Amino acid sequence: MHSRALRIRLDKFIGTVRLPSQFSAKRWLREMPQSKRTVFWIAALLQGFALYYLWSRTVVWPPRWSAESLLPLIAFLMYLTGAGLINRMLTSEFVRKTQLEYDQIAARQIQQTLTPAQIDPSPGYEVESFYKPLREVGGDYFDVIELGGARSLFAVADVAGKGMPAALLAANIQALVRSIANFDANPLALARQINRHLSRYAPSERFATAVFIVLSRDTGELTYVNAGHDAPILYGAGSATALEATGMPLGLFPEAEFEVRTALLSPGGSLLVFTDGFTDSIPGENAKDRLRDVLARSSGRTMLNLKSLVDPHFNEDDVTILLVKRDADSASQNRGA
Repeated sequence: MHSRALRIRLDKFIGTVRLPSQFSAKRWLREMPQSKRTVFWIAALLQGFALYYLWSRTVVWPPRWSAESLLPLIAFLMYLTGAGLINRMLTSEFVRKTQLEYDQIAARQIQQTLTPAQIDPSPGYEVESFYKPLREVGGDYFDVIELGGARSLFAVADVAGKGMPAALLAANIQALVRSIANFDANPLALARQINRHLSRYAPSERFATAVFIVLSRDTGELTYVNAGHDAPILYGAGSATALEATGMPLGLFPEAEFEVRTALLSPGGSLLVFTDGFTDSIPGENAKDRLRDVLARSSGRTMLNLKSLVDPHFNEDDVTILLVKRDADSASQNRGA
């Protein structure tokens, strides 16, 4: 554990030292459009030739005042021309990157509106969430949708990759979940339809793990499909149950099969749904055991205790946590209602 933390800290320190020297050559030039990159290298060649000519004519062969006396002036003008072109290309790239950063900030603001900022309380239940993208935008998605018949839909997905491409696919999944849930909120129907859509329209290297859970608030019954996602933890009556995968990740095969299963959220129990970025950020080798220990300590600070497990030195992915707690006396409340 200590060696891994030391390696991560060392990599980050080396990155901060190496970044300024590589910023222009490696990052800027690599991300420049091909036309700008060509102009940049032509300007660099002009500067190099002009410097070589001036050096050779003044140091190796002293200048002779003849018809060639204007050549050093021409070389100096070539150098100024190359410097001007390079400055214009770098300035143009700076403006483009500034615009990209502005677009990323706007994308993050839009993504924040796609996830529920505040979850309406349900009688007998408490729902809390935590979402922290690694970059400006992230590839995690979670949603809480109230359905008819005293039911609630909990959806959590994790798109492979990071940054803007993963965020766009996560927004696509959010739109699909919302549209499909209006007609058929069955977890099996959600998994099948979203899988077909992603298999047909998403790039081949893009896929997503997801879990769809429908909670019947009157009885506490959970109906779920786990599409290759990290197993949610159901804790109740002093024991923990993992809701293991019932199918493969979404977007790999259009005709993939999924299995729907049921479980019971008993009074006083908790349901914890998360993405792999959360468990990977917990130091040690028994992250799942530490999660169970936190769930066992039933208190009003469960979410705070869960967030305290995240170590910034190990955090290398988006983190999403969804916690559903059922009140101990919810069964009697539902019978009274």
